[in-house]
Amino acid sequence: MFGDQTWLAKIIWLLLALFMLDALVQRNWPLAFVSLATLLLSLTPVFAARWAEIMVPPSFIAAIVVFIGGTLFLGEVYDFYNRFWWWDLIMHGGSAIGFGLIGFVLVFMMFQGDRYAAPPIAVAFFAFCFALAIGAMWEIFEFGMDQIFGLNMQKSGLMDTMWDLIMDFIGALIGAGTGYAYLKGRAKGGLMGLIDDFVRRNPRFFRRHRNRR
Repeated sequence: MFGDQTWLAKIIWLLLALFMLDALVQRNWPLAFVSLATLLLSLTPVFAARWAEIMVPPSFIAAIVVFIGGTLFLGEVYDFYNRFWWWDLIMHGGSAIGFGLIGFVLVFMMFQGDRYAAPPIAVAFFAFCFALAIGAMWEIFEFGMDQIFGLNMQKSGLMDTMWDLIMDFIGALIGAGTGYAYLKGRAKGGLMGLIDDFVRRNPRFFRRHRNRR
């Protein structure tokens, strides 16, 4: 399960564990909690994939680990959101691209069933909506945390929220567009390579697609 993962993901997991242990020794409970939460969240896709009997490409797992570490650990513990104005935009844009790809794969898997059929543009559209909905729900989460616990996740309020949603829109468009290009048989490099790798690792979900190739 962990043997197939990239060295990048393994190093990040190790560092998070070391940070957590060091924080526990120093009784720095907030740092220990954030380190543990980041570690557990970054490990969730690995266990979820095994539970669902889905083979997720190690490169995609590594991207998820980097994003979660960048958002929770670097963003909150080391205050990257305030130190670098572009950090929040990169995190939102990158996550939206990832959710666009995830949404595409999920919808693509669903439409491979015998009862469903949809053109590439429809699959891409649902993937785009999925990614944008996740981004909107995150903004609601930030608002709720600020209002209930007095945090400052929204930073500058409306402007921060709107820029986040704009980056979500762009990222979702890129992710869904990548899926559309993949179904249209374009070049398989870059982000399309991730989709192609996932399809090759999980042939039982894509029999109709592979039979048409």
